[in-house]
Amino acid sequence: MSIQVNRLSDPAVRAFVTAVNAHDQEGFHALLTPGATMSDDGSDRDIADWTEREIFSCNGHMDVENESDGGRALLVTYRNDTWGEMRTKWRFTVEGDKISRFETGQA
Repeated sequence: MSIQVNRLSDPAVRAFVTAVNAHDQEGFHALLTPGATMSDDGSDRDIADWTEREIFSCNGHMDVENESDGGRALLVTYRNDTWGEMRTKWRFTVEGDKISRFETGQA
């Protein structure tokens, strides 16, 4: 059972998921602070390169199963054309209305 995106608690995280699922690359990057960082399975990655490869060029989509930590930690069924479907966890660091860091990995 997934949570509707418009019901996610944190506005910045809600906008992040909305942009990913709409394949809105410009809107996605507008949500990030200058110098934002990310990691995948514990290894820091270049956000522009990683998001192009793992989200935007391969139809990435997030179905949120659960949220915690005020909406800044998500359990997601994530799918894309490269890897298919997998359960992932996502954690967000939010500064104001922007995301300064996100971490993802297999759940």
